[in-house]
Amino acid sequence: MEWAVGGESRIEVNLRACTHRRDLPVTPMTCSLLIVDDEPQVLRILADLLSKEFEVITASTAESAKEVFARRDVDLILADQVMPGMSGVQLLEWVRQKSPGTIRLLMTGVARFEDAVEAINCGQVYRFVFKPWRADELQQILRSAARSFLLERSHEQLHEELRRLNLELEERVRKRTQELEDTNHQLQQKNWMLEKLALTDPLTGLPNRRAIEHLVRTELRRRARYPSPLALGLIDVDNFKEVNSRYLLPGGDQVLIGLARSFVSSLRTVDTIGRIGGEEFLLLAPETNLEGAATLGERIRSAVETSEYHYKDAKIHVTVSIGFAVALAGAPADFDTIKHAASAAMDEAKNKGRNRCVIRPMCEPPPHLQVVSS
Repeated sequence: MEWAVGGESRIEVNLRACTHRRDLPVTPMTCSLLIVDDEPQVLRILADLLSKEFEVITASTAESAKEVFARRDVDLILADQVMPGMSGVQLLEWVRQKSPGTIRLLMTGVARFEDAVEAINCGQVYRFVFKPWRADELQQILRSAARSFLLERSHEQLHEELRRLNLELEERVRKRTQELEDTNHQLQQKNWMLEKLALTDPLTGLPNRRAIEHLVRTELRRRARYPSPLALGLIDVDNFKEVNSRYLLPGGDQVLIGLARSFVSSLRTVDTIGRIGGEEFLLLAPETNLEGAATLGERIRSAVETSEYHYKDAKIHVTVSIGFAVALAGAPADFDTIKHAASAAMDEAKNKGRNRCVIRPMCEPPPHLQVVSS
């Protein structure tokens, strides 16, 4: 579409009127501008006017404009409304769907209200440019559009950079958290191992003196609140010095390891046995009366007597002397007292010929409940 004034286009007049002005500097980040118009003269005039500040691309039809979008990104598009085949509004609506980040401007020489509504609702145009335009006004409109585009792109880049930094931070936090969790797990494992080592006899794997005595004291405190019978036993290996003399310390160690297995296999689930030094063992049997202690002691004594313990090619047989002190329900008992009673019972078993179990109550029971087994 052309507008003639005295033999030359009014567009050319407006353009020539601005040639005496100082050219504004090119924007630091040049935007691409696609101009779509079916009139070659308009495309040439606009390209000459805007090429210093924009990367100008021209297209004479909507289809040609679509081909441009298929090849590359476009920052701004300035489309004429009246074109064959597809109107400017229809093209800008397509651009909105295809490239929503592109700033869309519409040129029109016919200011119809319906066109404006359609452009706003469908193409969501940034600005209308009315023909004929003033060159300086058009430049200002496009500069404003370029600033809006660059600002939006800057925001998107900042947002993307912030998202990237957040992801990096989250990943670093995740890795650091995982490292801390792994370190904490290792520390827990090591602490558990140290606690176990501190409470375990390294030779037999049984609770050591500290651990078994702590369990006995704990059980006595529980028993003080909930009265029940309790048996505490001391076990000593008979003539163990002869084993060490004959098979040396490695042979003696093998016997102790085998004895620990024999003891554990003879106990109930609620019972606990620990090594308190040398060839002596301390046995805690909760909820155990005189008969129960006698049964348990005889089971342990018999298991040891019938077992063989091997060292190299030798088969070693040993026996044990067992002393049980039994605190009946309601009878007071502290650790030192009950342990002393168990020790006295074990000495009695030794003095009566070894390989036997002696049971002592903490208070005198009827005569038929005083038990000595061998």
